[in-house]
Amino acid sequence: MHIVGIVKAYQTRVGTGPMPTEQENEHGEYMQQHGAEFGATTGRTRRCGWLDLVLLRYAHNICGFDSFAVTKLDVLSGAGKLKVCNAYEVDGIKYTQLESVDDIEKATAVYEELEGFDEDITKCRSFDELPEAAKAYIKFIEEKTGVPVKYIGVGPGREELILR
Repeated sequence: MHIVGIVKAYQTRVGTGPMPTEQENEHGEYMQQHGAEFGATTGRTRRCGWLDLVLLRYAHNICGFDSFAVTKLDVLSGAGKLKVCNAYEVDGIKYTQLESVDDIEKATAVYEELEGFDEDITKCRSFDELPEAAKAYIKFIEEKTGVPVKYIGVGPGREELILR
């Protein structure tokens, strides 16, 4: 059996509750608009933010993913510098692993900044065709989670997929 964790290249959430990486600014609006982040039934906008690797590592610890499928990488094209939450600060202490989901209520995201990319990647069909900054983003996810990214969504169509 092969377990694939499916994750967007950025974070989204529906409804209320804690979301340490939420961007209630132009970055969040950019992801909402370019990612079509609206509820299918209600049409309500989804909350958007930078990718949260603390939560992703927590999910991996529970589910034991063999690989990741990162979707919507194309949405980050043109977003400028990219941030990724690689740790939380809770009561003055920095954590890279989540001990309890209760910690999310008090957490402040600690970011690492990566170069962004502006190129249209929807025609890319191999990892080598991606811009260097997009490749670095995927490699960063792999390095910080210890999980290989085997599938990369570069557009909304079925054929807009990179298999590694």
